[in-house]
Formats: sequence, structure tokens, C-alpha cells
Amino acid sequence: MLFCLLLIIFSITVANPESGPTGLMVEFLRNPSLGTINTPFPGFSWIVNGIGKDSQESYQLRVSTSRKRLEAGEAEIWNSGLVKTSQSINVIFAGKPLNPMAIYFWNVTVGFVSSKKRKVSEIQEFKTGLFEKTPAVSVMPQIRHIIQPQKVIDRNSLGNYFADFGKAAFGTLRVQIESQNADSVVVHLGEKLEAPGIIKRNPGGTIRYRFVGLHVERGTRLYTLDIPHIPRHLKYPAIVMPAEVGEVTPFRYCEIETFSKATFCKSAEQIAVNYFWDDSASSFTCSDTILNQVWDLCKYSIKATSFCGIYVDGDRERTPYEGDAYINQLGHYCTDREYSIARYSTEYLMVNPTWPTEWSMYCVMLAYTDYLYTGDIRPLAKFYKDLKSKSLIALERDDGLISTRTGLMNESVLKDIHIQVPLKDIVDWPIDERDGNEMPEVNTVVNAFHYESLNLMEKIAGALGNGEDELFFRNKAEKVRKAMNDLLFDQTKGKYLDGEGSKHSSLHASIFPLAFGMVPEAKVSGVAGFISSRGMACSVYAAQFLLESLYAAGEDKAALDLMCSPGERGWWNMIRSGSTITLEAWAARFKPNLDWNHAWGAVPANLVTRGLWGIVPLSPGFGLTQVKPQTGGLTSSAIKVPTIKGPINCEFSTDNTSHFDLQVTIPSDMKAAVSVPIREIDNPELWINGKRSKEKSEGKFIRVEIEGGQTIFSVRKGRK
Repeated sequence: MLFCLLLIIFSITVANPESGPTGLMVEFLRNPSLGTINTPFPGFSWIVNGIGKDSQESYQLRVSTSRKRLEAGEAEIWNSGLVKTSQSINVIFAGKPLNPMAIYFWNVTVGFVSSKKRKVSEIQEFKTGLFEKTPAVSVMPQIRHIIQPQKVIDRNSLGNYFADFGKAAFGTLRVQIESQNADSVVVHLGEKLEAPGIIKRNPGGTIRYRFVGLHVERGTRLYTLDIPHIPRHLKYPAIVMPAEVGEVTPFRYCEIETFSKATFCKSAEQIAVNYFWDDSASSFTCSDTILNQVWDLCKYSIKATSFCGIYVDGDRERTPYEGDAYINQLGHYCTDREYSIARYSTEYLMVNPTWPTEWSMYCVMLAYTDYLYTGDIRPLAKFYKDLKSKSLIALERDDGLISTRTGLMNESVLKDIHIQVPLKDIVDWPIDERDGNEMPEVNTVVNAFHYESLNLMEKIAGALGNGEDELFFRNKAEKVRKAMNDLLFDQTKGKYLDGEGSKHSSLHASIFPLAFGMVPEAKVSGVAGFISSRGMACSVYAAQFLLESLYAAGEDKAALDLMCSPGERGWWNMIRSGSTITLEAWAARFKPNLDWNHAWGAVPANLVTRGLWGIVPLSPGFGLTQVKPQTGGLTSSAIKVPTIKGPINCEFSTDNTSHFDLQVTIPSDMKAAVSVPIREIDNPELWINGKRSKEKSEGKFIRVEIEGGQTIFSVRKGRK
């Protein structure tokens, strides 16, 4: 009875798409009429919207300079003709090169396999740029939003007006002031309160408080604050805000202070600035109310910190860093169908690198992650030589391990990776968050990154058809893996040492090898046990790999406990502190100069999707997708995940002992490998869409491959 009811409920929630192709993109821009296309040969993508498993059989793509011509089925710029293929992403323009600074229109007609119907998309406008921009990634301009206050305290009789906008945002303030004479007022903006209705004037660290003097004229008028620049934000390597956007500051609260009873504030609005964003692209809820709030915090943090149009570390420096950009990229790809800001950030960092050793190797991780999520191989080909150098193979000694302190890091090596200062190992930041890592010359964490970069370079070379390099990097990766497990693993205690010559084992020395798949299978349980025993003995940055390592080892309960922890080292503590954007560190005592607007603290934005739900692309462009829930003891959850091919929607409910019910709905042109958890269910039986399945279990899961549309799984206790 329960299973029948579940079928009814799930069937009601399924979308029944009847429209033609939607989600049109040019060079991964969803609204290319607002941005600029910086190539004469752009790529086109769309969401197929087949009903159930009815997938795309063919497409016909048309490009014109006239909307009317397209409406009539004509295309003087390019007509692809009928192309028999299921390809719906990265269809590269194959006409004569587009003109710079021109406006074009396009649409696509899709033919379907089963229904034999042909459906046409809406017409989308796009405009080209100068084709001379560096980086050459097509980008959107920042977007302004008007936010009304959620709470107002009108104390004009006392010369004060207070507004709370609910969340901090980067932006400025628009106020309506009524005055009987020309006058002056003072505006206070801040992220933190001293007391209810009073902004903290000295919040400490880089938590922002700003005050701005404002001259007002007689009458009732609207005024937009001109935020003064902080000098550091105007000097390289900081990213300067575009003149057309203007300077911004992060704030949640405003106070308007007047000095005359004849002058008072009538209203205030927050003008928030961020990159193009669709709040409806993703959602998540579960049976743990703390995790729901943590995910909301982290998702919003990705949106709010996109204000520069490129990933930056936070408001103190406003500088792009590779490590920050990687966590930002993963969070962005899991919460919005948006790729251009991450691609822009990656291309920028290729030629504007920063000093940490591991950060160089992050470029390989950034580039390959983009390929997995978009299916676009062009950036890998464009930066292949740079990516080879940034794997730091030039620093290898005979056994494959690397170090920046053996004399191999010379001017030639630095030139190849586009940096002018010597690299230095970072492990974690700030220094006190390294769990006592001894920072030896040959460091375990650094070499784990080296292994991962070699592993990814093998895949990149293979994708580009370079078989010789593919074998080269495969052999090098295996050499590093062997050397690390032979020389840097404590066989007696079952954990990794900090490095060569060290007898100390920090948490970090084990989480990175486990997260990157370096630990021999027989050793995984012991390493994971050590990691679980240490709790959150790392920074908000390294928490990315701590959680990844736990999910990789099947320690989902430990991972969930950390994401929901009420302790000082947890995301709930960020919420409790009063911030609405993730912090740079767990608390001020761990980093006295911390800011309250740092996206590298937003790790659950991607780990809820990629870890707890196990939703990741197994092939480039989400041709094959993994869905592998590791519930950690949750009794229910629902998630919507954006992909280049369209949204994935999943739900589960369970009592963790007798049943597990799972609904997976994927786009029609996608396939998925679904691992259904059986956990503690005795003699489990799997039912798929109401029919008994003969699929066998693989440990704690039963793995099933499905096609597009909705599939309903139910695991029940079987008869012995």
C-alpha cells in the first residue's frame, strides 16, 4: 500500500514537458543579448525537453541577422541542415566567421526518436564583441537588483532610521530623503550589529563597516550612495569594479543619521550586484533543519560573492586565487546552470597565477572539471601546454615526487607557469589550521595534488586524442602513487605522514590522498577511521577535501555530522554569528583578519550534491551521470540539480531499516548510473517502476543504469 501511494505521489510531481527546446545558450551564456560573444565560431546548446525517454534524433540550427527571417524558416548566415545526431550541447558554428560587434538571432528545431515529432525553440538574440578580448571567454555583465528591507526601525524623531535587508550583499544604497533645507546626513552600512537596530562600528577583522556622508537638497529626492574606494581594491592583483557598475561594499544593515528635525529618511533600498543568476535552477531540502539552513547559506554565498564578475577571495583582497576558484566553481555548477564566470576565472588564472604550490595544480583541476560539466573540449586544447607545465612535472625527482625546495624551481619553470615569484607550499590557510603539519621538503599534501594533476592530465590527453601523452601521464601518476604509499605512509599506524623525514601525521596528510583516490583499497578503512576521529581539525577551505575523503570511503554519517555540527568549527556557527554569507574561517579566533564574505567557506553548496546525493557527471557534458545517495541517516531529502542538459530531480524517503524509496528524474537525452542504497535492510529486494528487479547488490548499493525520464526505485525487506 505504501509503495502504491509513493508511486501516485511521485507521478504527480513529474513534469510533462510539451514545449520545444529551451535553455538556449550561446558560448554558455543564457542571455547572450546582454553579454558579448568573443569568438567568430561560437558553440550553441539547448535543453531537448523530450517526454519521458523520447530523446533527440536530429537537429537543424539556423542563424540570421533578422528575427523575421527565422520566423519564416530562413537563415542567410548559417543553416546547419538536418543533422542526424543526439548532440544538443556545444554545436559549433560552421558558417563563415561572424562579424565583430554585430547582432544575430538563432533557433533550433529538434526531431524526436519515438514520437517522430519536430519541435522548434524560441528565437534567441546574441551579439558579438571585438574578438580581441583577453581572456577570450564570453561573459555577462554584472546585474543590479533592488532589495527592499525586511525590517525598518523609524526613529526619525531622534534623527535615525534603520533598515535590515535580510541578507548581506555587495552593492550600494538608494535612499529617499525629505528635507526642508539643503542639509547633510551620514549613512552607516555594515554586516554586523552591536545591538538591535545599531550597526557595529568596529566589527573587527575585515568584517565591513562603512560610513558615507551625503549632501541633500531641499525637497523629497532619491539619492544613490557613491561608495568610496578602498585603495587596495584599485591595485593589481585586485579586480577593479567596472565603471558602469560602480564601487560596492558588502552590507546587510543601514543606518541613516540626520542632524536636523527638518530632515528625515522616508525609505531605503539595497542595490545588490552579482553575476547573472537563476535562483530557481537548484533546490534542496532534507529531514535535518540545520543542513537545510547550511545549504541555503552556501548557495547564497556563491551568488553574492560573484559581484566582481570573476571569482575573488573576498572583500579584503578582491583577488582571484586558484584554490578559492575551484570551490567556487564546484558550488556554482551545483547550484546554477552557469559556466561562463568559472571559465573566465580559469582563463584569467592561467596567466595570472598566485604563489601557493598547490594552486598551480588547481588549474588542471579547474580545466578538467569544466570539461566534465560542459563537455566543451576547446579550453583543454587551447591551454594544453600550460596545463602540462602547471602539473609541475618539471619539479619531479627520480621517484616522481616533487618539491619546491630542491633547486629544481628555476626561472624557466616559473616562466612556463607564468609566475615571477617562487612557489611556496600552503597545505592549509591560515597556518594554524594545518593540524601541526611539519611542512617537510617533500610534502605529502603537495604530492597528492601532483598525483591528481597527473591523473587528470592523462584524461585530458586522452580526450584530445594524444595517446602518447596519455600513457606518459598514466605512468607518471602511478609512479607518484607508488612512491607516496611506499615512502609517506605509516604502515604501523595506518595513516600518512606529513612528508619525507616526518614522523607526524596531520589530518591533512591523509584527507588529500583519500580524496584523490590514492589509498590502496585494503588501507581505506583505516585511513578513513583516522580521519573520522579527528573531526574538523582543518580550515573551511580544507573541509572540501575532508568531506570528499569521507564520502569516498563511504563514511557518510561522519560527513553529515560535520556539515550539521553545532560546534564552533561548523557552518551552523557562521549562521549563529549573524552572517548571511560564508566566513573566511570558522571564527575570528582562528583568523583575526577574517572577512564575512568568502566563497571558499561555502563547501556544502557542492558536497550536498556531489557527496550526500552523489550526483556527478561520469562522462563529459553529463552524457552519463552518477546518482549515488549517501544519506548519513537522513530520513528524507529532495534535490534539484542544474546540468548543461537540463535539471536532475531526485527524492528519497526511508526509515533506514526496512525500506528505501527513491525517485530519479533526468533529462531525456541523459543516462544515469543509479546506486540505490540498501544499508541495513535485511535480505533487500529492489523494485523498479513497480516491477521486481534481479539486479544484485554491490556492497551497500544496488547499481542500475537508466535512461531519460522518471524512474522509481523501492527497496523492501525480502522473505528469507
